[in-house]
Amino acid sequence: MISLMQSPSETIQNSLETYYEGFLKMLPRVALAILVIILGILLAQLLTNFYKRRFQQKSEDPLMSKFLAKAIKIILILIAIMIALRVAGLDGIATGLLTAVGGGAIILGFAFQDIGKNFLAGIILAFNRPFNINDTIKIDNIFGKVKELSFRYSHIKTFDGRDIYIPNSDVLTKPVENYTADGFYRVDFTVGIGYEDDIEAAKKVIQDILDANKEIIRDADHENFVIEDELAASTVNLKVFFWVDTVDYRRASRVLRGLIIKQVKEALAAKDFNLPSDVVELKLYKNTPEIPFKFSGNAEKELPKKE
Repeated sequence: MISLMQSPSETIQNSLETYYEGFLKMLPRVALAILVIILGILLAQLLTNFYKRRFQQKSEDPLMSKFLAKAIKIILILIAIMIALRVAGLDGIATGLLTAVGGGAIILGFAFQDIGKNFLAGIILAFNRPFNINDTIKIDNIFGKVKELSFRYSHIKTFDGRDIYIPNSDVLTKPVENYTADGFYRVDFTVGIGYEDDIEAAKKVIQDILDANKEIIRDADHENFVIEDELAASTVNLKVFFWVDTVDYRRASRVLRGLIIKQVKEALAAKDFNLPSDVVELKLYKNTPEIPFKFSGNAEKELPKKE
């Protein structure tokens, strides 16, 4: 029996011995708990890799598959930690931890509103979103392909090679333009011909080019046509509309468009259609002072005398 009359040093020594003995008794359970956590992390990684190999490759929604893989891994690790606390005999800590997490979530929700918003927005976007992986989208002035959806950000790869991470809350609340949702996109450009040219003949030349190109989509729902657009100062402007397949958006909307413009220009020139540039008309009125001007060749001449 410990004497009631002990010096402070003896009391401290006895307390340390008591805690040490308790630690030694608890040590095997702590080691087992650590082992449970390690095995839990390895199992989570193993199951996640198995999920990726077997299901993600066959999934019709790769973006959703990646998001769920991350979520499953995090949940399994959290479960392993809770089991480890129980194995170590720390049920009270496990319960207190859950309570603290619940209360802390409220506090942290106010302190880190942006993180919370992006996390919830990521969950919503995982199940209901306006795009899929490799879709070409535009959010504000950010234009590119969707590469990944994480808990906080959506990864967009722009066509000039930049990697942009947009907060999920912005993706959820701002308008999203999806250029490849249904696989079709209408391209247009303007070409000007001279006022003296036959408009119908020019339209037929352009239409023949559209009809002959195999990469242009043509069916009952996607019509390609040429129409009069504007009577400009020196040209009659024709507007050319045609549909493309957006599996490769850059190829369809940029490269193919350039090729069609080149073919139209060459075909109209070959048929002797005029492709005039803008004409600037200079008018002189009475009482206007005489102004010298230069022609090509740097020959300076004066304007004719006013009547």
